[in-house]
Amino acid sequence: MVPVAVTAWLAGLLVSFLPASGGPLAGATALAVVLILFARRRPGNGAAARLLAHAGPLAVVCLAVAAAIGLSAAGDAPARDRAAAFAGHVVGAEVSVRSLPSLGADGRLWADADAVRLGTGDDPAPLSVPVRVGVRSEERWSSLGPGTVLRFTAQVKAADAGERAAVVLFAQQPVVQVSRGGPVETIAGDVRAAFIVRAQRLPEPGSELLPGLAVGDVRSVSAELGDAMKASGLSHLTAVSGSNLALVAAAAFGVVALCGGGRRTRVAVAALALAGFVVLVTPQPSVIRAAAMAAAAMTALLLGRPRAGLSVLLLAVTVLLLTDPRLAAAPGFALSAAATAGLIVLAPPLSDGLARWLPRPVALAVSVPLSAQLACGPIIALFAAQQSLVSVVANLLAEPASPIATVLGLLACLTLPIPPLADLLAATAWLPSAWIAQTAVATAGLPIATIEVPAGILTSLAVAALSAAAFWVIAPHRPLPHPWRAIVGGAVAVLLGVSAGWGLVSGPVVLLQRPADWGIAMCDIGQGDAILVRSAGSTMLIDTGPDPKPLQRCLTDLGVDRLDVLVLTHFDHDHAGASDLLRGRADVVLHGPVDTAAHQGQLDRLRNGGARLIDAAAGMTGHLGGADWRVLWPRRAEKVFPPGNDVGVILEVAGGGVPRSLFLADLSAASQGMLRRMAHPRHMTVVKVAHHGSADQDPQLYADLDPALALISVGAGNDYGHPRASTLEMLSALQTPVLRTDQRGTILVAEGEDGLRVWTARPVPAETPGPTPGTTARAP
Repeated sequence: MVPVAVTAWLAGLLVSFLPASGGPLAGATALAVVLILFARRRPGNGAAARLLAHAGPLAVVCLAVAAAIGLSAAGDAPARDRAAAFAGHVVGAEVSVRSLPSLGADGRLWADADAVRLGTGDDPAPLSVPVRVGVRSEERWSSLGPGTVLRFTAQVKAADAGERAAVVLFAQQPVVQVSRGGPVETIAGDVRAAFIVRAQRLPEPGSELLPGLAVGDVRSVSAELGDAMKASGLSHLTAVSGSNLALVAAAAFGVVALCGGGRRTRVAVAALALAGFVVLVTPQPSVIRAAAMAAAAMTALLLGRPRAGLSVLLLAVTVLLLTDPRLAAAPGFALSAAATAGLIVLAPPLSDGLARWLPRPVALAVSVPLSAQLACGPIIALFAAQQSLVSVVANLLAEPASPIATVLGLLACLTLPIPPLADLLAATAWLPSAWIAQTAVATAGLPIATIEVPAGILTSLAVAALSAAAFWVIAPHRPLPHPWRAIVGGAVAVLLGVSAGWGLVSGPVVLLQRPADWGIAMCDIGQGDAILVRSAGSTMLIDTGPDPKPLQRCLTDLGVDRLDVLVLTHFDHDHAGASDLLRGRADVVLHGPVDTAAHQGQLDRLRNGGARLIDAAAGMTGHLGGADWRVLWPRRAEKVFPPGNDVGVILEVAGGGVPRSLFLADLSAASQGMLRRMAHPRHMTVVKVAHHGSADQDPQLYADLDPALALISVGAGNDYGHPRASTLEMLSALQTPVLRTDQRGTILVAEGEDGLRVWTARPVPAETPGPTPGTTARAP
């Protein structure tokens, strides 16, 4: 089964990333099958004939699998092409949701769905393709789940290569719920909603994890806890995984066995329990893989071959890829299959090897998370820049609690008709859930819990080599012959040396070179703003950016845990999207005008965390350590400009180690001109360029400011073309040096006796002069 499964996966990847290859793949492999069958019918005694006799049947199976996958992709291509033709247009859509929604970084609820109708006009044409749907997060969508049929107008965006979805639909208001699906989906949705309500009554952070562990709903997991789960290597426990399904099937099997049921009855009941649990938690990739594997395992049990674990896994993977070839490109599916394969193949020899130094029960316990980590590490390195160094310890501590929380949570769902019993079981399930959450928080807070590495193939190969070396060192094996011993040992030593050297150069060495007395830090958070200002131990953050992860990484790198002042210049997602990360961590929140209930909800959450809210207006002043700050804009009760970019909070900060600076938020040229005429700002040392360097600038304002340094917070390869060439040319004409986060990463600015000292995280591009990473450069 190994060659068959590998062939299926490679064929699935091919048709996922090159959709037009489905037809040629099916034709070429079908032709190869015919040629092999024809060659096998011709008698012969040569080497080729013997090879065909032995390998021919396996080759025919592999090629037939590849042909089936190519044929499946070719059959889907016309519908996917029709959907892709709508990219960039506004269409009418009717979709059937097939996954639980998750809250995205843009504030929308995102879910996988199958389009039923898609097209322009009031009556879109029938079109059946997988899509990804984003709807605005509102309270009335709390019951959104599999089976729900929605009708709406949507902006269409082309999906990235390798995605299962043919297109991405950004739903516009209003969104109409046509139905909640059939009776099964409706009952499952009601059960999930009732359990989530019970879980939310319990203390955090255990209550955040409990719905995910029990019913697969992860919307309650906060950004802080989610980051801690990833840093500790426990993110697979955030939601229902394959191990949960195996546990449910095993429990049903065991109960029937205790009641005296025969093998057929046990398998039938376990299959029914498995199907019910899949409906309850929704068919996510890991759940699909685990359900298929469990079905194959029960078939193997009926046939009297219960030990064929790896063959069962490979059969399940092959069947699923034949059913849906684009699962091959789903990271969750790959991680799930790899973790299971690691447990089957790697855990036994690892346990034997560890038993040389540890008691047998401890060796077995350690081998389980270690085998999953070794198998999944190379896959994680393909798309994640963060590698956990504490995952084995964290999994060893947290894994035993996961099945307890799952079983108790499922029992709470089954006993919903008896509320007191359901409440008791939910509260009991909270205990192991809280243990997992606290384990994640504690281990993620350890020194060097994670390391940052560039995601990609090279890092994946390096992690794979390290994983193989670790397995080779631990697992029992025959000594290698002398030449190979030297070769393998030398290769491992070189790899470890290069990895350690790279880690030192990119980590501690850079940190040692970073100036400790910075006054301004512009965080590299992508397309958005997040700027720290520090004086005499007090810290202000101006905007948060859209995503909590890069913001938290920047705060951690700079040693910032609490804020004296948080400034939300305005409530666009790229400036305030990560504000919930700072709940309970800010003393004062200075904010721009509020115009929607969602924006007010952001402020209310910050206030509930202990912050004092201040509605900013021109003329306000305050102190930050030894620095003084002053609000220059907007005017109180502004009538000319509507809420948004043009009434963003504009701050001037100076003194106490902070160079005289002006932070221009996202003001347009019109509001910049009004600011210039009303506040008359002059001669700033540092200016944060407005609106990520857009073309909508007032040149006279920048001429009046005459900055010694211009900072632009902007995302690499953004769709807006920021910063614009006209803005860069304007600053060049003023002879103002420009530093951009898309080119330089995080930027630190310190005020010295002889001018500014600047540090950047990345080297300057070849065409632009500037400091190298970890060094300082002086601006006049």
